[in-house]
Amino acid sequence: MKLATWNVNSVRAREERLLAFLDRHRPDVLCLQELKVVDGDFPLVRLREKGYFAAIHGQKTYNGVAILARSEPEDVVCGLRDGVEDPQARLVSARVDGVRVISVYVPNGSEVGSDKYAYKLAWLKRLRAYLEQHHRPDERIVVCGDINVAPDDIDVARPDEWKDTVLCHADARAGMRELCAWGLFDAFRKCRPEAGLYSWWDYRMLGFPKGNGLRIDHILVTKPLLEQCSGAEIDRNERKGKQPSDHAPVLIDLATS
Repeated sequence: MKLATWNVNSVRAREERLLAFLDRHRPDVLCLQELKVVDGDFPLVRLREKGYFAAIHGQKTYNGVAILARSEPEDVVCGLRDGVEDPQARLVSARVDGVRVISVYVPNGSEVGSDKYAYKLAWLKRLRAYLEQHHRPDERIVVCGDINVAPDDIDVARPDEWKDTVLCHADARAGMRELCAWGLFDAFRKCRPEAGLYSWWDYRMLGFPKGNGLRIDHILVTKPLLEQCSGAEIDRNERKGKQPSDHAPVLIDLATS
């Protein structure tokens, strides 16, 4: 199984790029974040023409997540199902070819100390609680998406510049460690331990041409899948050219058969 995750930062603005990406890589599963469209405006017809089904949890203007798959997703679940009143569309889960795939868009947090940052930290705890309530670490599970945390300094081109931000702050990193302590492992790092690999570059700061990147998009897997990871890459070409997302897709290969 080739599995990818990509924050497209508006599927409407990046529709042609999305279709070209599918042609180029032919992933079995692609998790998307920041759709910025309601379910009815998602390009289902064109994706079916490419051979993909979709499980969607959309939202107008903001947020939105989806799972595209060459096999039809089963047992689709939207949201954290924890009784918290939360209108933000940030999680969709489905079973694809015997693997439970969970696409997440963790809140950015805006500024350390803000209400949005508190929401981010609380959301990470809610995600951990969701896994505890509905799944087991010995299942074949992938949790992937824009986690909005660079877990270590190796994941940041300029650690001193970013250390006190919402993407690298000690509390955010602790929140991601606590999430992973449930039984999740960094599949990308298992295959690619070297430095200099990033998935996001800030538009406003000319991050990409300056090489000022962070790895905040992750594919986390349970132990039954960890040893089946045979390769990983970040498609930097998707951060180039006309109207790119500020994120690049992350891909892994899983020997799931």
